Amino acid sequence: MKKSLCLCACALLLAGIASWIAMPRPIVRAAEAVGTPQYGADGKLVRPTGYRKWAYLSSGYGMSYSQTASDHLMFTNVFVTPSSYDYYVEHGTWPDKTMFVLEIYGSASKGSINQHGNYQSDFMGLDVEVKDEKRFEDKWAYFGFDGTESSSAATKPSKNDCWNCHDKNAAVEHSFVQFYPELLKIAKEKGTIKATARIE
Repeated sequence: MKKSLCLCACALLLAGIASWIAMPRPIVRAAEAVGTPQYGADGKLVRPTGYRKWAYLSSGYGMSYSQTASDHLMFTNVFVTPSSYDYYVEHGTWPDKTMFVLEIYGSASKGSINQHGNYQSDFMGLDVEVKDEKRFEDKWAYFGFDGTESSSAATKPSKNDCWNCHDKNAAVEHSFVQFYPELLKIAKEKGTIKATARIE
């Protein structure tokens, strides 16, 4: 009797395992999780997906590098590929194929139970920065995506206003680490802050 009960229990356990294995599971492509830049046959950067699984760096609100402030204040959230983040933590610089995604949201102040301050509202688009030393003569390139674009060409010319601003003012290579407190600590420890960067 005991042997029969044991066999029944084992059979139920095996059936349960088989059922669990057969259950459909969401598929996450390596490029989506890791964040390798992907390009189409036309040379355009394919819109990054799965970037919210990447390393989150920081958020900004109403930031502008111009003397004139914008009337339309936006929220920005910055993500970087996980492998690049790990490399940066160790070395204080960014490896080839690093990709940053800056997602842009509108801001609102009145909604639900909120009475003070601002929160993120409608999705506006993505700005993407890629370090690809073989593909781009100037190593870094910049791309803009609206809410639905599936691909985007690099901003032209290569040394455009965006490129020049990052090259001159970004703390580490072409990244504004001065606005990412934890990464700034690492850059100071590793001594990788550019001489031309204004930190304070």
